[in-house]
Amino acid sequence: MSLTKTQLDTYSKEGFLTVEKLFSLSEMDQAIKEAHQWQEEFLQDMSESDKKWYQDGTTAIPNQVRKLDNPVSQRPFFRRLALKPELISSVEVLIGKDVIAFFSQLFFKPPLGGGPKPSHQDNFYFGPDKDDNTVTAWIAFDDARVENGCLYYGKGSNHGGVIKHFAPENEPYNYQIADLQSIEMTAAPVEKGGVNFHHGNTVHRSSNNSSPTWRRAMAVHFMQKEVNLIAPIFEYDRSHFIEMF
Repeated sequence: MSLTKTQLDTYSKEGFLTVEKLFSLSEMDQAIKEAHQWQEEFLQDMSESDKKWYQDGTTAIPNQVRKLDNPVSQRPFFRRLALKPELISSVEVLIGKDVIAFFSQLFFKPPLGGGPKPSHQDNFYFGPDKDDNTVTAWIAFDDARVENGCLYYGKGSNHGGVIKHFAPENEPYNYQIADLQSIEMTAAPVEKGGVNFHHGNTVHRSSNNSSPTWRRAMAVHFMQKEVNLIAPIFEYDRSHFIEMF
C-alpha cells in the first residue's frame, strides 16, 4: 500500500488523514478479544496508584480501565498489528524511513460512558527535537462515530508550534489546551479497521461515548529513528521502543 499524492497533500495541509480498511474486520475482532483479556490480567495486579491512573470513573461497568499503556512492546498480537507492512509503509511516507514505535496505548470507551479526552497535542507530551518526524496511527477496533467518541482535529494546527498546556489539580496526567478560540475542531469518524494518522503538532480531542456501542482503539506513536525526545512531560522508557526496520 502506498499513500496517494492527494492523501499526502491532505495530511500536509490539514495535519491528519483517514485511511479506511487498512486492517481486516477479523483482525479487529481479535484485537478486541486480546484487549479485554489483557485488561483482566492487568486488573489482578493493579495497585491503588494504578487505579487512580487507569480506572474509568465515568462508566457503570465494574473495574473498567480507560486505557492500557505500551501494548506494542508487551503483547505479541499488538506488535504484529503495528508491524503490518501496509501500516509501516504509510508511516514511512509521512515521516521518513526507519521508524520506531516508541509509545502505544489501548483505549476503552464503553457504551454510555467513556469520558472525553480534552484538546491536546502529542508533541507537548513527547517533546521531540523534530516536530515533523512524529506521527500517531490511531487504529479503530470499532466504528468510531460522533456518537461514541470519535476523534476531532484542528485542521491546519500542525503548522503552528506547540501550544501551552495545563493539567487540572485533580488530574495531573491530563494536560490540555486552555484556549481553543482560534481553532475549529472537525470530527474524523473512521470505520472499524481504518486508521486516523495525525501529525504530532495537530490539536485533537475526543468526546464522551453517548451511544450504546463500544469505541475501542489503539494509538501507536511513531518517530523517525533520528528523532530524540528532549523535553517529554513524562518519562518514556526506552525498553518499550520497538524498531520497525
